[in-house]
Amino acid sequence: MSVGEEIRTEQAGAQQSLATGAARNLATTTKSTPQMQEISSRWLLRRLPWVQVQGGTYRVNRRLSYSVGDGRVTFVKTGDQVQLIPAELGELPALRTYEDLEVLGELARRCEQREFAPGETLASFGSRVDGVFLLAHGRAEKVGSGPYGDDSVLGVLADGSYFGDACVLDQEAIWEYTTRAVTSCTVLVLPRRELEAVAAGAESLRTHLAQVQAIPQQRTNKYGEKEIDLSAGHVGEPAIPATFVDYEPSPREYELSVAQTVLRVHTRVADLYNQPMNQTEQQLRLTVEALKERQEYELVNHREFGLLNNCEYDQRLQPHDGAPSPDDLDELLSRRRGSRLFLAHPRAIAAFGRECNKRGLYPGSVEVDGRPVPSWRGVPIFPCDKIPVSEAGTTSIICMRTGEEDSGVVGLRQSGLPDEIEPGLSVRFMGINEQAIMSYLVTAYYSAAVLVPDALGILENVEIGRWR
Repeated sequence: MSVGEEIRTEQAGAQQSLATGAARNLATTTKSTPQMQEISSRWLLRRLPWVQVQGGTYRVNRRLSYSVGDGRVTFVKTGDQVQLIPAELGELPALRTYEDLEVLGELARRCEQREFAPGETLASFGSRVDGVFLLAHGRAEKVGSGPYGDDSVLGVLADGSYFGDACVLDQEAIWEYTTRAVTSCTVLVLPRRELEAVAAGAESLRTHLAQVQAIPQQRTNKYGEKEIDLSAGHVGEPAIPATFVDYEPSPREYELSVAQTVLRVHTRVADLYNQPMNQTEQQLRLTVEALKERQEYELVNHREFGLLNNCEYDQRLQPHDGAPSPDDLDELLSRRRGSRLFLAHPRAIAAFGRECNKRGLYPGSVEVDGRPVPSWRGVPIFPCDKIPVSEAGTTSIICMRTGEEDSGVVGLRQSGLPDEIEPGLSVRFMGINEQAIMSYLVTAYYSAAVLVPDALGILENVEIGRWR
C-alpha cells in the first residue's frame, strides 16, 4: 500500500464533523410536560349532575315505603362445600327483624347442599313449596307459561338469589313458576320440615312468625310506596276518599366523603428548576389528576355511596345468555324512564359489540362534547375502567337516570372552599419545614345519591370473554 493510500484510509476512519452527542450540550432541548398513564376519560365525573351541599350532608326524603328483605344471601365456600352465614337468613322477608343468632345458626346448619346440572328443574309449577332455595352459585331461569302455551322466561336468578320463601309463613304455598338451571348450580335448601322442627323447639321463632303473619297487608302501589287513596270516574255525589302523603320517618343522609394527600416539593427544586416549566405546577397537576381518578373509583365502588353498592335488588338484572346482548340492554332500559347513560368497562363494550355483530346489528353513536360515543337506543355508552372485572371474566353494566329535577342520580360536593382550584377541590399551602420542603394539602370532597330506587339499574355477571 502506498503512502497516499494510507493517508486516505486514515482520513476515511477519522471523525470529520462535530458529533450529535457533543452538539446537544449547546442546544436547547424541546420537552413535553410530564405524562401520566393513569389518566382516563372520567366520563362519570363529567356527565354526573353535581349538587351544591351546604353543611356537608345531603338528605334524601322519599315517600313512605313498606320494604321487606330483598337483598342477596352470602355464603362461605370451603373446597366443594358451601355454608350459609346464619345472619344472612335475615334477608328473607319473614325473618327480616329476627335477631336470635343461635336459632338462625341452627337453621343454617340444617340446610342441604344440592347440585343441579344445566337444564335440570329445581322446582316445578303447581307443586307444593317444600323448602327455601338459596342459590349459592350458578344461573337459573324462572319459567312460566306464555299467552299461547309456550314457555316464557319471567326472570333470571344468579349467585345470592333465593326463592320459595313463601313456605316460611304458608304451609300450603305452591310454586307459581318453574325454575330451571341454565348453568351448573349449587343450591342450599332449607326444607320446610326442618324449619318446623327448629320452630317447635324455639319459642322466640314461633312468636316472631306469628307476629309477622298477624301484620295486616299494607296497601301499596307497584313501587312499594304507601297508597294514596283517590277516586276517579264517579258519577253523582259519592263520598270522596281523604288521604295524605306519608314520608319516610328516617330518611337517608349522605355525608360528603374526602380524598386527600400532602404534596411535598423542595424549595431548591422550585427555585432553581422552574424553567421552562413550573415544577410546582406540574407536581400539583399530576397529583390532582390522580385524586380525580380516585374520586371516580370511589363513586363507583365505595361501600356506602358507590353506584355498584346502592342499586336496589329489583333493579339488578342478569344477562339471559351470559354475554351482554341487545336484549339485555333493552331490558335494562325498560326498568326506568328517561335513562341518560350507560357506564361499562371498555371490555364490556367490546363484548356488546361482538354480540351485535353476530346479529348483524350496527349500534349507533351520539356526539357528546364534540366526540362520537357509541350508543344503544340513543342512550350513550360511556367507558369506565373503574367498574371491576372479576377473575372469572365477569363485570357489570350500569344504566341510570340523572339529575335532581328528574329524580335521578346526582353527585354531591361543596364549592366555595378556601384555596379552591375548582368546585369541591382545593390546594392549601401548609408551609415550609426545617428541611426546606414546601407542603400542599390537596383535598376533594364528594359523594353520590340515588334519589329514587329506579334511577339506577345494573346488569350483573356480564361475561366479557366469550368469542363464539
